[in-house]
Amino acid sequence: MKTANLICFFLLLLLLTSSPSLFSQEDKKEEPQKEKFVASDFILDHIADSHEWHILTKKDGKSIAIYLPVILYSKNSGFNVFSSKRLSEGNEFKGYKLVEEGDLKGKIVSVDKEGKIDEKNLPLDFSITKTVVGMFSAALIGLLLFISLGRSYKKTGVSAPKGIQRFMEPVVLFIRDDIAIPNIGKHKYEKYMPYLLTVFFFILINNIMGLVPFPPPFGANVTGNIAITFVLAACTFLITQFSGNKVYWRHIFATPGVPFWLLPIMIPVELIGIISKPFALMIRLFANIVAGHIIVLSLICLIFIFGTLAVAPISILFVIFMDCLELLVAFLQAYVFTLLSALFISLAVEEHH
Repeated sequence: MKTANLICFFLLLLLLTSSPSLFSQEDKKEEPQKEKFVASDFILDHIADSHEWHILTKKDGKSIAIYLPVILYSKNSGFNVFSSKRLSEGNEFKGYKLVEEGDLKGKIVSVDKEGKIDEKNLPLDFSITKTVVGMFSAALIGLLLFISLGRSYKKTGVSAPKGIQRFMEPVVLFIRDDIAIPNIGKHKYEKYMPYLLTVFFFILINNIMGLVPFPPPFGANVTGNIAITFVLAACTFLITQFSGNKVYWRHIFATPGVPFWLLPIMIPVELIGIISKPFALMIRLFANIVAGHIIVLSLICLIFIFGTLAVAPISILFVIFMDCLELLVAFLQAYVFTLLSALFISLAVEEHH
């Protein structure tokens, strides 16, 4: 019986999606030809960084957006600060242009009098983009949370958690008791707790903010930007290397128990391992967050691909399911990054037994 109902459901879905004219009040012949919807362009525009915060597009094709400040430096003109609205719709301003297609899409470049890109004089871009706004907003939220937590501890001391302590304290204790101490050890974990807490809450807040589409600064794909995950992984890499003791470096350049003639092979392997660990951190966080955003946006695009609202209920149900799954992934990826960072640090500070 269940199988029969399932077959009927899919047949009904196929009928609805293949006959959009049943739900249209106007005849197909009378409808003007609309610009073809390209799902890939829509998805890439939403997950990529941008110099403006797009809100919506009107029926006449005009967009409502929050234009962010552009900060550029070049040898010829020095520093220039202006609104990104000056460069919207392909406009040029002060010899700069925002590239809308090609390999340099989304980049601001210098142009000559003829409008051609001057590749020899590309400016340094310090602009406040969507990712930067999202990152600063997450840092500010994290700062406010921990300042409030510190003030509450000063007032109440060591007592039953109240207010924001009820959420924050169990998480902090979890990172200390289940991540830092088991991996780094009781005698050395305190030195690395500020970094582990900062990384965990920074990733978590950005992941959660990325799931909320509106209003700004929510909806920015911060942890889905490989530049951000690169910097986070680089921080773990630098802390690990500067924390390395004699045992750690001896294991790399003079691995115990390995014959002398095998060291020319083992040393490059160990050096590759040093780089591959933070590289895996970077790619894991980036790929998981981007994949989740792409899946959610793809489900939304089904409504426009099939051209009928009949798909909307099914698409929305799957989007809600994916958002719940992405909420789990938001916590999981913050946990995994923090756990692996603690593990890599422990390999550098471990004493010889």
